[in-house]
Amino acid sequence: MEAMRGRKGIGKAAAAALASALCMATLGQAQAKDTYKVFLNMSYSGNSWQAAAANGIKALAATPPYDKMVEFKTVISGTDVQRQISDLQSMIAAGADAILFYPLSPTALNRVVKQACDKGIAVFTYDVTVTQACAHNVSSITARYGANTAQWMVNQMGGKGEVVFNHGVAGTTVTNTYDEQAYGVFKKYPGIKIVGDFYGNWNDATSQEEVAKILAAHPNIDGIWSVDGSYGSLQAVINGRPDRLVTMAGQSNNGYRLAIADPAMQAKGLKGVSSSSGPSVGGYAFKLMMEVVTGKTKLEQQNVEFPLPWVEPQDVKVCPGEDFVDGCNTFPADKVSPLF
Repeated sequence: MEAMRGRKGIGKAAAAALASALCMATLGQAQAKDTYKVFLNMSYSGNSWQAAAANGIKALAATPPYDKMVEFKTVISGTDVQRQISDLQSMIAAGADAILFYPLSPTALNRVVKQACDKGIAVFTYDVTVTQACAHNVSSITARYGANTAQWMVNQMGGKGEVVFNHGVAGTTVTNTYDEQAYGVFKKYPGIKIVGDFYGNWNDATSQEEVAKILAAHPNIDGIWSVDGSYGSLQAVINGRPDRLVTMAGQSNNGYRLAIADPAMQAKGLKGVSSSSGPSVGGYAFKLMMEVVTGKTKLEQQNVEFPLPWVEPQDVKVCPGEDFVDGCNTFPADKVSPLF
């Protein structure tokens, strides 16, 4: 693990000694148990990304060595922060050893997170974050998706044009952070006009419906900025204005990647970049959490950065079969659904 990341200039002998000391301290603090009670708390669960992330976590929990050491339970809280707080309190009361969750708010959950930490419970978030210092956040938020994708769009559009802004889920750190970054970039260019925005809730059906409404009122839109919901947003333009497509920033849906790399789509004006935190962030957070719980790893930092891919049309590489091999990053249309 990268517990020592950021410590530059330290000698090899000193680094080894320090690593050994940290390991011994961690092992001394950990309470060895035969089984650990672990909860996965999902909040918003309305898209394929959330389902894939949860499935990955569940599959890992059922895989050796975790299958013999983890008593695992999943709780879905929905989009109500108070419901999520109540569910987390119930997990604490049930004697949880570790809680992995997708928080609806960066701050509203801090009190209950602190309650869990005070009980000796390991608390980890995945993909989005909380500000309570005792929790560990595993996410790609620091990779600046909002700023980088907005700047890419501005460059492709020559600094001018009408843009639709597709927010994510209101109140989450992903939405708050990426929105602030993207708006900050767009505001630097007077030629960029945001003519419509909505909360797509990272849902493709909702995004398609909302973009269609905006396109009817603003038939000359030039670009769409989105987080998830990018495939649905694109479908709205294809259906409503098939011969003049748009410049887009979006996530890593298989159908979206195939579209941005399609010469026929490009000939109609489609320019797109695909960049998103993969659902595997959930499984990685679970693995890291269990290493901390069992005393194998000690984390000094609150935030653990998960890599964020960046795929432009020329970077799309279609896999020859059903596995990720030789650097391929997209599957043929007949292998997976467009929202995979």
